[in-house]
Amino acid sequence: MASNSKNILYIARDIERALGKVPKDNYFIITNSSSYSKEIKLLYPNNIILIDSPEILDTHELLNLSETEKLINKLNAQILVFKNTIQIENICKEKNWKLLNPSAELAEKIENKISQVNWLGDLASLLPTHKVLLVKDIKWDKKVFILQWSHGHTGDGTLLIQNEKDLNLIKEKFPNREARITDFIKGPMFTANIIVTKTIILLGNISYQITGMLPFTENAFSTIGNDWGVTHTILNETHIKQFEEISQKIAKKMQKEDWLGLFGIDIIYDYERDTMHLIEINARQPASTTFESELQTVLNLKGVVGITTFEAHLNALQKLPISSLLIPINDSAQILQRLTSKLGKINIKKLTESGYNIIKYDNIKLNSDILRIQSMRGIMEAHNKFNDRGKEIIEALFQ
Repeated sequence: MASNSKNILYIARDIERALGKVPKDNYFIITNSSSYSKEIKLLYPNNIILIDSPEILDTHELLNLSETEKLINKLNAQILVFKNTIQIENICKEKNWKLLNPSAELAEKIENKISQVNWLGDLASLLPTHKVLLVKDIKWDKKVFILQWSHGHTGDGTLLIQNEKDLNLIKEKFPNREARITDFIKGPMFTANIIVTKTIILLGNISYQITGMLPFTENAFSTIGNDWGVTHTILNETHIKQFEEISQKIAKKMQKEDWLGLFGIDIIYDYERDTMHLIEINARQPASTTFESELQTVLNLKGVVGITTFEAHLNALQKLPISSLLIPINDSAQILQRLTSKLGKINIKKLTESGYNIIKYDNIKLNSDILRIQSMRGIMEAHNKFNDRGKEIIEALFQ
């Protein structure tokens, strides 16, 4: 980070979100006390503040604490959060604190599946064929389709409608609810973290998005990981170019609306038509940012020139210059074990002995993160197919 930058305090529900940069010097973190955050605090005791609470506190609850207020005022810190909301924005306005994240209203407009269609305008053609309708007005035309609510988290806002019975069940429950319906596309999903400044756009490294695979999740639409090694095995140079063109179009539109910093983009490769389609825009710091930035830091220490994704995000938000490209990554992977109804005892000892990095979470909600397993090498051989390392992870966890 540039030397003239001010103190930054990242307020995070989960510490992992804030670790795209080492917490030292002018970079501080307030987060919930957990087994993992305690480990990290031992390494950086002066820059991490842990909050003990009977329940895990959300970002706005952490922001409202007297300990947080004292630290912000003491450091005269600028505030950074993972995902901005109107509630967080209002707290900061009331206290006269500088919040670095882009406008919550703009983020909502872009990310909301319904308002996104209008926001995209002519660029809505990048989406698969779609309509926005009240559920009661959706007709079954004997074609499988995707139904999405305005919001969802870890795949729970996305439904696969396979027959008329599926549709009627939704109609009975939510007749007057608005939904976006989209043609069902078979194919692999890819994602990239993109940084926008007033003058430049930095396209991040494209990773294959590991989605809905047992035994890691029971939800077919839940994102459970990223693999940077298999991307060029599945996509050729023409597909990569199409991905980049879609990314540039979205980034330029966001740039025109004064977006600063990170956003994420999900694009699906349509096997049948050999085309790429926009699926999702995450108007916030994407979840894969931390690991991508950690990988880039390792490469930087080995002499690879460039800036990490998280450093570029911080510079963009502070309107500081970015004079280098993002550090390229062409291998590595991470995968999440989510809490499933059939999850038994899991064994992480063998994985740590085999050199995998393991992050444990204290979550108790179904389909929430339990373990994050990180590998310096890819774990996928092809779309929905693990390589030997991927199989090793499954065998070690459930032996």
